[in-house]
Amino acid sequence: MHKKKLLENIEKIHTTEMGIVRIQKNLEIGDEPVSYCISKLEQENSVVRKEGKNYYVDVDDCIITINASSFTVITAHKK
Repeated sequence: MHKKKLLENIEKIHTTEMGIVRIQKNLEIGDEPVSYCISKLEQENSVVRKEGKNYYVDVDDCIITINASSFTVITAHKK
């Protein structure tokens, strides 16, 4: 249900300037972080849960935090 909601609003998913730096640092990626996070969300094995105002995408070796109302990728961390 939550994953479906995120996928239905995939074009709204974005992040801030500070979010770009934070996500790249935390995940140790050079890729553009929003595209990277969206590709992780789209994987069949991704699991999405909602806690309070945020969605948490649990996939592979990372957890991605997305605000439920603004669809802003707040942060992402390795497990």
